[in-house]
Amino acid sequence: MADSQDMFDAIVMADERFHGEGYQEGYEEGSSLGIIEGRQYGTLHGAKIGSEIGCYQGFALVWKCLLCSCASEKDSRKMKVLESLIEMIQKFPYDDPTYNKLHEDLDKIRGKFKQFCSLLNVQPDFKISVEGPGLSF
Repeated sequence: MADSQDMFDAIVMADERFHGEGYQEGYEEGSSLGIIEGRQYGTLHGAKIGSEIGCYQGFALVWKCLLCSCASEKDSRKMKVLESLIEMIQKFPYDDPTYNKLHEDLDKIRGKFKQFCSLLNVQPDFKISVEGPGLSF
């Protein structure tokens, strides 16, 4: 009778056992795929942010050379804004994705860049495309 009781319990508990095993397998598979997908997403968006910051930095360094070569008093405000932009870019935490003010600092850099472009009277159009990053005027 004990043998038939064990067989009966095995049949009744099979659903629960299979449910638990299926859940565990699904959880492990989902965790693995989640890590892969998260890494791809982070790489893509990190590259976009890096490309954008790189364009700002290149733009700022070129204008620094241009403004230094023909420095006049009317360019002093431009130089102050430009130096502020360069300083913000240099302090940007490129290697710390867990930095909690990353997007806030990025928005400040974008704002400072727009301010500088306004002083220069140029209209920037920053686009990230399949061909690569670009900054046009």
